[in-house]
Amino acid sequence: MVPSGSPMLSILLILLLSPFMVSLPIQDRLLKCLPKYSESSFPFSTILYTQNNSSSFTSVLQSSAQNVRFTLPSVPKPEFIFTPLQESHIQAVVICSKKLGIHLRVRSGGHDFEGLSYVSEIETPFIVVDLAKLRSISVDIGHNTAWVQAGATNGELYYRISEKSKTRGFPAGTCSSVCMGGLISGGGYGTMLRKYGLAADNVVDAHIIDVHGRLLDRKDMGEDLFWAIRGGAGGSFGIVTAWKVKLVPVPSAVTVFTVTKTLEQGATKLLYRWQQIADQLDKDLFIRVQIQTANVSSQGKRTITTSYNAMFLGDANRLLQVMKHSFPELGLTRQDCIETNWINSTVYIAGFANNTPPEVFLQRTNPDRAYFKGKSDYARKPIPEKALEGLWEKLFEVESPLVVFTPYGGMMSQISESQTPFPHRKGTKFMILYYTGWQDAKENVPKHIDWTRMVYNYMTPYVSKNPREAYVNYRDLDLGMNNNSNASFVEASLFGTKYFKDNFYRLVHVKTKVDPDNFFRHEQSIPPLPLHMR
Repeated sequence: MVPSGSPMLSILLILLLSPFMVSLPIQDRLLKCLPKYSESSFPFSTILYTQNNSSSFTSVLQSSAQNVRFTLPSVPKPEFIFTPLQESHIQAVVICSKKLGIHLRVRSGGHDFEGLSYVSEIETPFIVVDLAKLRSISVDIGHNTAWVQAGATNGELYYRISEKSKTRGFPAGTCSSVCMGGLISGGGYGTMLRKYGLAADNVVDAHIIDVHGRLLDRKDMGEDLFWAIRGGAGGSFGIVTAWKVKLVPVPSAVTVFTVTKTLEQGATKLLYRWQQIADQLDKDLFIRVQIQTANVSSQGKRTITTSYNAMFLGDANRLLQVMKHSFPELGLTRQDCIETNWINSTVYIAGFANNTPPEVFLQRTNPDRAYFKGKSDYARKPIPEKALEGLWEKLFEVESPLVVFTPYGGMMSQISESQTPFPHRKGTKFMILYYTGWQDAKENVPKHIDWTRMVYNYMTPYVSKNPREAYVNYRDLDLGMNNNSNASFVEASLFGTKYFKDNFYRLVHVKTKVDPDNFFRHEQSIPPLPLHMR
């Protein structure tokens, strides 16, 4: 008989009981862990959604999933969605996810082109930390700054600035429902990029929760990490919870217009001319070109439309003088111009009907949710007319193609490639977005995805080379991906150098310093250096 105090009995009891200890559901273990690292009395079960609670779980998951193809039943779903109300909740979930071996994704607005903020194809179980409830904005006109939390949208920030001043703005995005967490992490561009640069170029401080669950500001995190988070993309270094941004002056009168030309109206020659001058125009003038197909007859004959969608920091009379001098070929008239103020110009550029009140931004809605695939390029010289004609033929092959040319130059050429991780600066004439969208889940998805790849291949001779550059906020898994937690530095450099050029290597060094075990990771996150290279 074994004495009751025997160590053997203790070991036997542990072995017998261990299955029950291990089988304690991961949800229960997470709910036990969270209060230890935050306010112990907070009911964390009210902000933790699980697949068992299917109706509210699905509703929260889909609430900001902007690319609907990543909400289909066949796509992997998170084990949990966590909707923190304050920064301490995020600190707790980082510590507990790390302790329990739960892979973590972070979503602010859900606009990731490949759904990486709420889908993991490479690891399970995973938790989505959804920052939608962290959306406070504090505008300080006296100091020309604002603190904006990661879950606040472009539109909300614009609206709150306009409440305080009609002559201050911020150079963030054109899509009003994109949230500031992801937007600034990847650079973030809008109609004022030629005047003031990117959103990330106008950040002066930030709050980030690191891999140890510490809440750090710029001083605490140090300049290397502060550099990395302003353009190095989300999901690699920690969880940014808020940005302090520098407001910029805007005039009381701002003018917008959209002029559309079809092939029959000389669209090809006009677009070639735009390519020659778009990056050389007055810095106050932003003219992007949205290229689509349209029916021109009831018999189904189609054409190409090129819409010159513009914002000018000034009144219509000055705009007409600038256009007459720089781009008379467009034939802009006073009737084309809508003279308004800055906040209303952002509503117009966001795609809402003219005279829509800016309060629409407070609804946080995205009218353009769809199934889609997108890719990006950068052009350093004009695309020849003959090549444009070949591109038009490709556009006729799908129902709803969109190609957008976004002009660079101005301030974008004056900021050095290494000032932030975003490297697409001097010498870049314009950025290109290739996009195909569809509304029916039953449609032939490979057909659409193959179309974007075919157009991308066709454009190879006419865009940047060595590397062929891409915009990280237009995420594209075709460029390469990490396969698991043991991300390969060599494999990651394939897509990393396209997004960041030589800045990729500095990002890797920052990652190695702040998250050497690669806790914050996804299919295209920045990897740490392998052990033998540290």
